Amino acid sequence: MNAIVVTALKRPYTFIVLSLLILAFGVLSLFKAPTDVFPNIRIPVVSVVWTYGGMLPEEFAGRITYNYELAVTSTVEGIEHMESSSYYGRSIVNIYFQPGTDIGEAEAEVTAISQTVIKQLPDNIPAPMVMKLEASSVPVLALQITSEKQTPSDLYKIAMTRIRPVLVTVPGAVLPHPYGGMDSFIMVALNQKQLQAHHLSAMDVQNALRKQNIVLPAGDQKIATTDWMVQTNATPRSMKELGDIPVKRVGNAVIYVHDVAQVYRGGHPQTNLVLVQGRQGVEVVVMKSGDASTLDVVARTKELLPRIQKLVPPDVHISILSDASVFVKDAIKDVVREMVTAAILTGLVVLLFLGSWRSTLIIATSIPLAILSAIICLLLSGQTINVMTLGGLALAVGILVDDATVMIENIDTHLEEGKELETAIIDAANQIVVPTLVSTLCICIVWTPLFRLSGVAGWLFMPMAEAIVYAMLASFILSRTLVPTMAKYLLAGQVHPGLHSDEHLALPKGVLGRFQNRFEHAFHNFRSAYGLFLERIVKRRGRFVAVFLGLSVVSLGLFLVNGQDFFPEVKSGMMQMHMRTRWGCVLKQQAALSPWLMTVFSNFFREGSLASSTTVGFLKAPIIRPLSRPHPSVRRIAI
Repeated sequence: MNAIVVTALKRPYTFIVLSLLILAFGVLSLFKAPTDVFPNIRIPVVSVVWTYGGMLPEEFAGRITYNYELAVTSTVEGIEHMESSSYYGRSIVNIYFQPGTDIGEAEAEVTAISQTVIKQLPDNIPAPMVMKLEASSVPVLALQITSEKQTPSDLYKIAMTRIRPVLVTVPGAVLPHPYGGMDSFIMVALNQKQLQAHHLSAMDVQNALRKQNIVLPAGDQKIATTDWMVQTNATPRSMKELGDIPVKRVGNAVIYVHDVAQVYRGGHPQTNLVLVQGRQGVEVVVMKSGDASTLDVVARTKELLPRIQKLVPPDVHISILSDASVFVKDAIKDVVREMVTAAILTGLVVLLFLGSWRSTLIIATSIPLAILSAIICLLLSGQTINVMTLGGLALAVGILVDDATVMIENIDTHLEEGKELETAIIDAANQIVVPTLVSTLCICIVWTPLFRLSGVAGWLFMPMAEAIVYAMLASFILSRTLVPTMAKYLLAGQVHPGLHSDEHLALPKGVLGRFQNRFEHAFHNFRSAYGLFLERIVKRRGRFVAVFLGLSVVSLGLFLVNGQDFFPEVKSGMMQMHMRTRWGCVLKQQAALSPWLMTVFSNFFREGSLASSTTVGFLKAPIIRPLSRPHPSVRRIAI
């Protein structure tokens, strides 16, 4: 360590340039690093979604889910546990892998066995949807699509074919299917009485449609000098042609599709509804992938909105319903403000005790450089700028001044003994190198247990520990390189050769010096009074220890009355209402709740509540959509 200090004094410009590089790369890292509220939670989970319309949950669990779980556990390696839920017509199987498993390889293995097991399941079951499940994939932006002229089916089609394909080009964006609206298909509704009258079954109609609704390539035909591309097209071009497909011939009579069924344009039964001002709309939710930055995904999505607006009809309006980037910016801004406030207060305290603006400037310079060094290390280690990492840096601000403060204070002590500046710097560094190194390492060791945490707690608190350790190590290195370099130039102005300790202390120091002298005198009186107080406590140490232990034991009772939660309470300025209705509740009945909710909540807010004016504005456009569980009697209302 002595060699580093000597090198810093002999080659000061080298360490000044290194400090400038830390400043430049640290600022670049701030803009390059992904920004989010919490760190990425990389729990290796693969989700498999099976669909088989019309099958009851009990049948689905016994015939599909159970057989699939047996196949997965016998072929896929590294499984920690599995969770499955069977619903009406679908099943969701979540496969949790051991920590550290490569989620890409696990997803490939699950996909392979999912394609193989299809032959053992009921006929005509479609292939499952296999996807990795990331806890950090959360909605970051919700778009509201409305129109005065378009039907719900048209809005859904516009969202699926024009809006969604453009938004998926945003790096890090994940888009589920739109909420609300209705999908559109050509439906064939069979008439059971007519089928029985003509001795037909539903399979007969299905086979007729399958055989006579095809498009097949027929190669090419060379005629003279022309090469003709031949195509066999038996696709009906209208619903009337679809109804005219023959199903069966009895003698000279031909039975067509329109004789036993009704052909019309329709869709699946609507299971979710988005209401905007009493009219049906569509909501497109933009989610971010685990490694993406919330701010980047939202910003790039907003950049595409003018382009998307040109692709949709003029009467279709696209507006932002919710924006998570506002909450992220506010959270980051609050933490940064507190961190800057802590740095300023720390600098003022140092200035008050040292009484020298030169010494305070040296210490204040080392704090941001240590923080920027920690940010560079966080980016290189794959971490993001989030509340946890910034909170760790904010906690470290008060500790970062220790190394530089001890170094400067010891240099002043040696200067007061009449030593030359460089000699005082080297002697001061040699005298405190071991204690400061041990102190720094002890602070770092305190945070090492967080690296052994597993699960969600590990992913949340490990980045905070990394931020503190990186900042502390950077602070120690800067106190041995940059601090001696700056002390060589800045402290030279307050050193007067030939003066000893008493004469050095008697030098006039200006207004700040006189204030600092008065402060030292008052602090000396406080220290003397505190010493007398300690002497009294030591004389009655038995009583003091008993009282102290009693208060400590009594304070443990607060654990029983304090609330417990996974995350602290967050006031985001929004309110969500979850409502459970009776079985068989139809959408029209739920749509009638919209004006009722407006009346109830308007009266509630009028009487005084915690809601803001922005929240009241959302009441004009309530949204009704399903909860995460596809339960027919459960609806989610986000206001």
